[in-house]
Amino acid sequence: MGQRDPVLVPEISQHEVQVRQGFVGQELLLFGAVLDPAGRAGQDYDIVVVLKGPSEPIRLREKERFIGVWANAESSDFRSVPSYFAVASSRPITEIVDDKTAAIYEFGTDYIQLSPSGSINPEEQRRFAAGLVDLKRRLGLYREDFGGVQISESVLYQARIELPSNVTTGTYTAETFAVTRGRVIASAVSEVEVKKVGFERFVEDSANEWGLAYGLIAVLLSVGMGWGAGRLFARL
Repeated sequence: MGQRDPVLVPEISQHEVQVRQGFVGQELLLFGAVLDPAGRAGQDYDIVVVLKGPSEPIRLREKERFIGVWANAESSDFRSVPSYFAVASSRPITEIVDDKTAAIYEFGTDYIQLSPSGSINPEEQRRFAAGLVDLKRRLGLYREDFGGVQISESVLYQARIELPSNVTTGTYTAETFAVTRGRVIASAVSEVEVKKVGFERFVEDSANEWGLAYGLIAVLLSVGMGWGAGRLFARL
């Protein structure tokens, strides 16, 4: 950035989200200020906030009805799919930047870089990508709020983004962009750690560190509970 470009100072209401039993989601407040080193007042800035969860590879399969039965048909692999994606902006993205800039900075679910892999024609890739985004939307994991950023005196901004109860644990990145005249003039990154605590954390750690023992215990518990239920109903 040039010396006379503004500087973003972002902050998040909490940098750690703890997932416990009965977790129903969490609202994050992303706020901050646009500081102008040149001392110019009343500059017209737009703010775009993009919150992304850890990326993961995904294989998406398409179902087709065959002789009255639903079966797997075509499939497509994606190397880097954000487990969570949310964007909020002070105005509709089409009024802030052009499509090329929106694609570079991923200003919306239509511009997420999913990194498809394998040999599949571009039209099919777009169809599978659209299906994947739609599925994530219906699960509440992909969100857009164009107009959800409030700006005060062209200096202070704030946005509220909801994390649903089915979020993936890991490190989330919140990127904030200041835009003027269709150009990104400043950006900054903050992080949020989503992690399980309590008994949920113990179960997750056990499954990761002692996979074989965890599997055997799970099987024994299932067998024991089934046997116990059978004995109980036999006496009734």
